[in-house]
Amino acid sequence: MLRVPSLDNLLSGNGLEASTALTLLASAMPVAETVSPSATDLPPLLRDIQASANQCRQQQVGEIVTYVINRNINFTNICEQHCAFCAFRREAIAPDAYWLTTEAILRKTAEAVAQGATELCMQGGLNPAAKVRGSSLRYYQQLVREIKTAFPQVHLHAFSPQEIQFIAREDGHSYAEVIATLHETGVDSMPGTAAEVLVDAVRAKICPEKLDTATWIEIVGTAHRLGVWTTSTMLCGHIETPQDQIAHLQHLKELQRTALDKGYPGRISEFILLPYVGEHAPRAMRQWVGHPQPRLWPTLVLTAVARLFLGQWIPNHQPSWVKLGLAGATMALHWGCNDLGGTLMEEHITSVAGARGGTALGVADLEAAIRSVGRTPCQRTTLYHHLGEVHYDNAV
Repeated sequence: MLRVPSLDNLLSGNGLEASTALTLLASAMPVAETVSPSATDLPPLLRDIQASANQCRQQQVGEIVTYVINRNINFTNICEQHCAFCAFRREAIAPDAYWLTTEAILRKTAEAVAQGATELCMQGGLNPAAKVRGSSLRYYQQLVREIKTAFPQVHLHAFSPQEIQFIAREDGHSYAEVIATLHETGVDSMPGTAAEVLVDAVRAKICPEKLDTATWIEIVGTAHRLGVWTTSTMLCGHIETPQDQIAHLQHLKELQRTALDKGYPGRISEFILLPYVGEHAPRAMRQWVGHPQPRLWPTLVLTAVARLFLGQWIPNHQPSWVKLGLAGATMALHWGCNDLGGTLMEEHITSVAGARGGTALGVADLEAAIRSVGRTPCQRTTLYHHLGEVHYDNAV
């Protein structure tokens, strides 16, 4: 019977070798796919993976589970691209297309700050009309400047690598020029979204108009070199294979290793696994995938293997409660995760695809979920600095 490798190498910080991680994932996924979502007694291989990932998490980051008070703003659903999995994008002439004014964004930010938010996460569709005096970069600069002038204390976590590529293409700038300009204007960090799966054969099918793997890596690496931290993500549970999943994680590990080896002032702050939700996705994608909601056990197995593979290179791991629901995300705390994400306050991209996890959670909800698994909650900043005192329960 296949067993999880010794933790000695994992706990030294290196993580599993790619070949070992692939063998483990390829063996465990078929098993996970046969387990009922309500099962309480897991097959031995899955129990071993879960226990190893949980021990690895405990050794690397301890028993505190963090969360951030933030607001998510998707400022437009108008987008020039046609990703196979996306139920969010609209043509500009669609009756339900929207493009928030700066005033509306400032109102939402004020509401968030009044509720204690330290972070504003902002992303949108690729709208060719979003220009000021003919320039995309000027539009994004103006948006950032207005937000940071009114709310200088808020950490602005904004604009994916795809948006950076779009701005650079529209205006004829280099990626470095776009990132540096936005950073100087007030962007504090960047979401590592639009990664989907960093394998071009997969991208050619699910998001052929998006930037390719090499460009995503180039933009994220450039951000790190310029002092802009990013997150990292993977869209999982659709047409990708275990080989694709490990190749994706290898790219992330190499990006982080490069940032650390070269002493870049920015790097990857966390890894977030984003299981596919396709209840209302375009028909072709629904036919390719065959299930409209995330599959719990395969998602948790990949969560665990990601922890074991990435090791200390990326120590913070977060599930998506929007996609898995709070109960599923809480289970992920046993499978290698040490963060429960943000309050969000609103979310449109996944919810319009049919996600059932909701669009907002309160601090009390997050802290109760964390305590329910015997761990200690702690509010954090975007870059994982703890805020306030950590109050340990007597049981911990």
